[in-house]
Amino acid sequence: MTAAATRIATLDVIRGVAVMGILAANIAAFGFPDFAYMSPASMGAPSLADTIAWTANFIVIDGKMRGLFSVLFGASMLLVIDGARAQGDEAAAVHFPRMAWLAVFGAIHIYLIWWGDILLHYAIVGCVAFMFNRLPTRLLVLIGLMFVALQVIQSVLLAGYAFDLRATASAPHATARALANWQSFAANFGGPTQQEITRQIAIGRGSYADLVAHRWSDQVDPASVIVAVGAETLGYMLLGMAGLRSGFLIGAWSHHAYRTIAIVCVGLGWIAYAAIATVEIGHGFDPRYVLLSWITLATPVRPILILGYAASIIVLARPGGWLTTRIAAAGRTAFSNYIGTSLVCTTLFYGYGVGLFGHLTRAQLYIVVAVVWIGMLGWSKPWLDRFRYGPLEWLWRSLARYEWQPMRGSAITTSR
Repeated sequence: MTAAATRIATLDVIRGVAVMGILAANIAAFGFPDFAYMSPASMGAPSLADTIAWTANFIVIDGKMRGLFSVLFGASMLLVIDGARAQGDEAAAVHFPRMAWLAVFGAIHIYLIWWGDILLHYAIVGCVAFMFNRLPTRLLVLIGLMFVALQVIQSVLLAGYAFDLRATASAPHATARALANWQSFAANFGGPTQQEITRQIAIGRGSYADLVAHRWSDQVDPASVIVAVGAETLGYMLLGMAGLRSGFLIGAWSHHAYRTIAIVCVGLGWIAYAAIATVEIGHGFDPRYVLLSWITLATPVRPILILGYAASIIVLARPGGWLTTRIAAAGRTAFSNYIGTSLVCTTLFYGYGVGLFGHLTRAQLYIVVAVVWIGMLGWSKPWLDRFRYGPLEWLWRSLARYEWQPMRGSAITTSR
């Protein structure tokens, strides 16, 4: 187990950046129908401001924060497993109850609060990742990269399928079924019909009961998420284990190494993502090229940027600094902040709350992000000055350990 100060300087700060970044990535999915997530042209021609907002999100944030969070999940999981063994406990008896309760939280989140949950997915993949926890660092890296490579292969096949669908639907004597298959695919990648746009907007602005019914009927399928990104998630979790074992994620490497990795990886990654964005914009956000850009071309580049971001955060974090301390506190309460942002944003956007769904532009959504970030940074540290865990962290820990955990006492000086 690492000391509190070390965790604040590395794992907690990285986790804090990741949970804040995830909100920036997800905000379009809160404020618009799900088909608008990948394309700013899904509901009409985007303005210059919206295109700039989309481009900045695509290059800097999207996918990278989810990947960074997955890496941190793997590292934290290994911390708990190693800690259990160090105390003479059976690692599996500690790990699997944690995953089971995380799955319960995830199911509540995905069906009753917001469709874009990642916790249930993490719980399932985390059970598989346990099998690899005793492997040495090099094998963890190798197998982790193999799973990421499997995701790349899958994405290439999916892109081929998309282009074939379009070619079949565009043939002179295309059948009604071929046209319907293409339209069904296109609707998922930013090319819905006007009828579908109207339907989705009405659901988002409707009652809570309508939204829950929509999730249960045709919006939420945890199995499809496993198929879509399960290999990549598992790969990142294993790389997170390797990052902990190697000392990379806890700041044990030299400053020169971190700085070099940060400059090279972030520089190359941003250049590559900018080129990919150019492809998508250049093809007018055609659904085929949306898939090609977001999934096929971006997937092999993403690990480079995740590595670069982790190194950059470690280089830039200043232990004891005001911002570092605030971000670290947000990281230590990441579970509470993640669910909390869903509660805030769904109340703000959906019809049973303020009802801003579909009313703000894509660029305006980032004003909401900034306000919520301020809230995250504002509450997390004062809470941890008084309590050992965030509210949901405490509840998760208590349920997984079958007893209520002590809550009073500053988390800053309390070891996990």
